[in-house]
Amino acid sequence: MGDLGADAAMTLTSEMLWTAVIIAAPVIGISTLVGLAVSILQVVTQIQETSLTFVPKILAAVATLLVLGGWMLSTLSQFATELISGIPSYF
Repeated sequence: MGDLGADAAMTLTSEMLWTAVIIAAPVIGISTLVGLAVSILQVVTQIQETSLTFVPKILAAVATLLVLGGWMLSTLSQFATELISGIPSYF
């Protein structure tokens, strides 16, 4: 049985982390933009309601998941398929 090797392990780790960043970026980005907009609105109107910051961000995250969920799932499935099909070449 062969050894995976440091280079192959680093390559797999790098691909895994980049896939995670690509999948998570839309939800994090849109939630951040919505949070920034709500914060600006709170500063301008001096409304300091705690729930006002969380509800729009949650709704934006859910909407993003509904719109881009299929793409996220296909990206994750493609990565998993490539990873699992490459198992024999690692050893």
